Amino acid sequence: MNLIFAQLSGFFKIIFLILVSYPVLGAFYWFVGAICFRFLFRYNLPAWIPLTKRIEPMITIMIPAHNEEIVIEKTITYLMTKLNYHNYEVLVTDDGSTDQTPVILERLMQRYDNLRVLHIEKNKGKAHAFNIGVGFAKGKLILSNDADTVPEPDALWKYVNYFLYRNSNNIAAVTANMDVKNRTKIIAKSQTVEFSSIVGIIKRTQQAVLGVIYAYSGANTMYRKRALLDVGLFRQNRATEDISIAWDHQAREWLSLFAPEIMFFMEVPEDLKGLYHQRKRWAKGGTEVWLTNFKLVFHHPIRNIGRTMLFVDQSLSIIWSLFFWFSSIVFAIKMIIAISSGQWVTIYQLLTTSAVFISFEMIAGILQLMASLIVDDRGRKLKYFLFAPFYMLFYWLINTLTILTTFIAAVKTILGQGTGTWVSPERHRD
Repeated sequence: MNLIFAQLSGFFKIIFLILVSYPVLGAFYWFVGAICFRFLFRYNLPAWIPLTKRIEPMITIMIPAHNEEIVIEKTITYLMTKLNYHNYEVLVTDDGSTDQTPVILERLMQRYDNLRVLHIEKNKGKAHAFNIGVGFAKGKLILSNDADTVPEPDALWKYVNYFLYRNSNNIAAVTANMDVKNRTKIIAKSQTVEFSSIVGIIKRTQQAVLGVIYAYSGANTMYRKRALLDVGLFRQNRATEDISIAWDHQAREWLSLFAPEIMFFMEVPEDLKGLYHQRKRWAKGGTEVWLTNFKLVFHHPIRNIGRTMLFVDQSLSIIWSLFFWFSSIVFAIKMIIAISSGQWVTIYQLLTTSAVFISFEMIAGILQLMASLIVDDRGRKLKYFLFAPFYMLFYWLINTLTILTTFIAAVKTILGQGTGTWVSPERHRD
């Protein structure tokens, strides 16, 4: 019996060591991966090839929309007038809007010949609206574009470069590099740091080292229509259709690419309430994908070792989030007991241990964020490093908290109780 307890104790010590060191080792791993992407990734384009009007493939820019009266006209006007491309259409799938969105769209159709609108009577979610739109899309390439998002003017022909490059027939989708459009408040400015950290470094590493990526950006990604049809389109009962379809594509041996040189700009939450709701959806969707692909990955773990490693990393991320809050609760309880009983040595030990732990976490985070801001967008975002402490203080806590609070809901979705019905984020007029 003593031997069994000793073995269990040793096992849990190893697990504890892994969880404590995970963020530190992860930060170093992402940094090395970004270097590998820069110098070793085989699908980096040698140069952009400007396309003539004659050879431009038809593109459908699809905007699933629900109650977007504040932003939809500005977005469509930009897409119609600012893009350096000719052969495209804009297809809006209005998913049961109850505000002035349908009225605005009808007026805009009178202005732009290449704007089409599909009206869906009942709100059934972004994935459902997108799936309906695919059946009406004229282009063999489809660009998903959120109602509050605009790509850079050269984005379309840059996207097409990947699909016209040699050995590109197996490319399912190319996802671009996100940036913040509304940088007026500190929460929004902090997300500039986050996007560089998550998208700028992590996706580079996933692409270069593992050969797979965790997620597309639902706000702006160009899909090959044939690849969408091959996986049965988007899963309509998932919180994050962009994460889910990335895994579906890669499970079917399609290639998914991240193109950091293609930029798009999106509106982000400007208050903690909006941020929390956004991260709840992201966390729930991530856990859903984790549970959905568990059997697929470990049934043949060696067949695609990159996908297996990505899954292991996601597993550690989820477990670490749960561990963080569990250990925080245990710490708080021990501190209360120690203070109430005057155990000053215990208090000192607890504070010292937590200080060492937090210091390692903060140092790792600072190094990762600094490296990501240097690598991403040619270092032009480095000035936003000033907001890194705010990001690490609030965003890390919120991200781990949302994984904890949405875990049960994600399990229910996998058991058949999920819904794709969406609620648009709160918009603010300029």
